Amino acid sequence: MKSTVKQLENSQVELLVEVEGDLWIKAQETAFKKAAKDLEVDGFRKGQIPTAIAKKHIKNENVMISAVEEVAQEALIKGIEDNNLELVASPELQIEAISDTQVKLKFVCTVTPEVTLGQYKDLGVEKDEVIVTDTEIDEELEQLREQHAELVLKEGKLEDGDTAVLDFEGFKDDVAFEGGKAENFSLEIGSGQFIPGFEEKMVGMESGEARDIELTFPEDYQVDDLKGADVVFKVVLHEIKERVVPELNDDFALDVDKEGVKTLEDLKENVRETIVERKEEEAERERENNILTQVVDAAQADIPEVMIEQETQRLYQDMKMRIEQQGIPFDQFIQMTGQDETALKDNLKLDAEKQVKLRLVLDKIAETEELDVTDEEVANEYEELSKAYNMELEEVKTAIDDQNVKYDLKIRKAYDLVKESN
Repeated sequence: MKSTVKQLENSQVELLVEVEGDLWIKAQETAFKKAAKDLEVDGFRKGQIPTAIAKKHIKNENVMISAVEEVAQEALIKGIEDNNLELVASPELQIEAISDTQVKLKFVCTVTPEVTLGQYKDLGVEKDEVIVTDTEIDEELEQLREQHAELVLKEGKLEDGDTAVLDFEGFKDDVAFEGGKAENFSLEIGSGQFIPGFEEKMVGMESGEARDIELTFPEDYQVDDLKGADVVFKVVLHEIKERVVPELNDDFALDVDKEGVKTLEDLKENVRETIVERKEEEAERERENNILTQVVDAAQADIPEVMIEQETQRLYQDMKMRIEQQGIPFDQFIQMTGQDETALKDNLKLDAEKQVKLRLVLDKIAETEELDVTDEEVANEYEELSKAYNMELEEVKTAIDDQNVKYDLKIRKAYDLVKESN
């Protein structure tokens, strides 16, 4: 088989493959036999029709088309191998010329785009200076106080922000309804955990008090029988608890139980160091992002639309899986965002284009720098994947092709090289 390649626009090529000789003749013979096997002619049993008779009933053009189907895949593979092509989507097949002795097949292929790198070393991107203010330390200390707050019994009347320990039972038309009863239930007043009006009408109650609370369920309530229904909740308040936040002093510093912290001043210094560490990490991530942005923007690549569409679909499926793992039906999530599936994918498309170009650029850097991945590195990565997914090693090897592992490691090496070179 002979093949030639012609460059087209938008990272497409025209691959022309000539199939002739025994291969093409055998393909036609196979196609004819298949057609003859399914042929029905009066006076003959199906599959037992003489060749001479079958030829009169089978159109040669149909045999030719079937023969093309027989050789097309083999011709494509040979053309790809001979011309070192990397396809990113299924090609479009056209018959350029066809006869009894040969066929010329034209494949319009979308290939991995050629990347022209810009500067990717010594960019001089600096990390932002980390500054921690007294206000930030105070805010962090306040969060610690809130985390160590306790609920303690309270005398007097129930107020907004208190926690009520109560029994309740709901009635519609003097009949208790399903799901409307609980005992020793803890409810923070003002949290909005119950239907509108319930918590507000409990305000002012005292421990031991019983009260009937008349309410109307919202029209959009999830239980059909209760939508817009007038109900009565019989409530008994057992206890009132208020949230007490500890004072900021040396005793509190000890209670926080951080290594080396014995006084309030120790705690403040510990908090400052924690904030510095967090901000240093954020600043470094921002520096790395700025580096990658400059490297990618400096590179040139004619990215085919199909690659962006494929990445958009991958991001969409990843999002869907994450949402559903949280127990939220994806259709419900889409409704919550106020978008439809098309709008959601349009929003993901920008990220998809950035991700595709980033990988292409890093792949080109790996090629330029001759970054190799050893068999030992692949084996170690499989071990890490086995631990991460809690799967047997052989299961991981079956699920993830070693070429994909090598590619990911190569991209990672290129990423590390870019960071270290700036």
